Amino acid sequence: MRGLSGESEQFMSNVAVIGVQWGDEGKGKIVDLFTEHVSVVVRFQGGNNAGHTLVVGGEKTVLHLIPSGILHSGKICVIGNGVVVDPEVLCREIDQLQSKGLLSDDRQLVLSDGAHVIMPWHKRIDVLREGAMGDAKIGTTGRGIGPTYEDKVARRGVRVFDLVRPDRFRAAVERALPAANEEIVRLGGEPFEAEQVMAAYAKPAERLVRYVKDASLFVYQRIQAGDNVLFEGAQGTLLDVDHGTYPYVTSSNTVAGNAAVGSGVGPSCIGEVIGITKAYTTRVGSGPFPTELLGQVGQDLRDKGGEYGATTGRPRRCGWLDAVVIRFAARVNGLAGLAFTKMDVLTGMPTLKIAVAYELDGERVDELPTDGESLARAKPIYEEMPGWTEDLSACKRYEELPENARRYIERIEELGRVPVMAVSVGPDRAETILRRNPFVSP
Repeated sequence: MRGLSGESEQFMSNVAVIGVQWGDEGKGKIVDLFTEHVSVVVRFQGGNNAGHTLVVGGEKTVLHLIPSGILHSGKICVIGNGVVVDPEVLCREIDQLQSKGLLSDDRQLVLSDGAHVIMPWHKRIDVLREGAMGDAKIGTTGRGIGPTYEDKVARRGVRVFDLVRPDRFRAAVERALPAANEEIVRLGGEPFEAEQVMAAYAKPAERLVRYVKDASLFVYQRIQAGDNVLFEGAQGTLLDVDHGTYPYVTSSNTVAGNAAVGSGVGPSCIGEVIGITKAYTTRVGSGPFPTELLGQVGQDLRDKGGEYGATTGRPRRCGWLDAVVIRFAARVNGLAGLAFTKMDVLTGMPTLKIAVAYELDGERVDELPTDGESLARAKPIYEEMPGWTEDLSACKRYEELPENARRYIERIEELGRVPVMAVSVGPDRAETILRRNPFVSP
């Protein structure tokens, strides 16, 4: 394509990484792996309700807001305008990284001035609402994510631009607090005083101002300069507020289309979309989950896979891999490839199952139902495949994987209609087989 200068522009080196399932697919590891080939990593949606766990050299790091590329020196990590930011959480995350000798250069982190701020009242409202819903609760993390996005859409939100300017911040707090307190009191909670809020956020604001920029302009300029950019999603496709298993979803758009909106660049700046899927399926919180395993097999997957939330510690619901979900994610995200994580967790299971379709009200359904009630009634139609017993962790090339492991992957390629470009055989960065690198010309 041609830019305004008339010179040829090539955006195919800019890649979005998206979760294919209900989140927790291992996106952080794949982002960390690909960061070697980029200059900038952009987080474009969600908040600290998401957690990415990275293992490098045996050392584990858990991130909630800062993009997973921060473990590489010299890379710039951007928190985009589509993210909702808890200033106290972000400051703690910066402290954690700096205690490990990371993020020593302020220029390595960019915080969008257009990102919305999670205020104390958002968190209190979130918890009170969930408590009031009883058995009908959504299963939120109580981090205030939903109420913050609500205020954003209602045009009464507080932005980072306001947070780091004391006069504007005071005005924003005084404008928003009466309505928030009214709801808190109605739900039986303790209201906030404006001074209380101002005092709580004064130090975080002073700490974060050094990172605040027009992130949209920054990312665009880096792309124009020829830098490779990686767009990092949080949660997964089926938690998308428009395309997920509504109402059991998150409060933002998790699909690839939001990578442009949530970072402030045009969609033509994103060349390729890579989907991340586990070799089985998990989800956290309430909502339909056709392949869920409620017995010992599900518990074995949970224990062996360490399926407990990085943010909340909540046990994840576990089930067999669902090819119907993969096909859906490939369609709504425009996937060019899949990265397969946690293959090693399946080692030792004599028989594996893949949901190839559903039975719904007596009929076979090959595509994901668009409403949650139908999905809750859907019964998976399984195809069985033999497992393997060989240790995968030493495999460096795809050909070294056991035959049955390769057959499993290749069947998913057929059913999902997307090629598998990477296979994770262990938690460490090095324990990944890369079949195709989207940043390297074939």
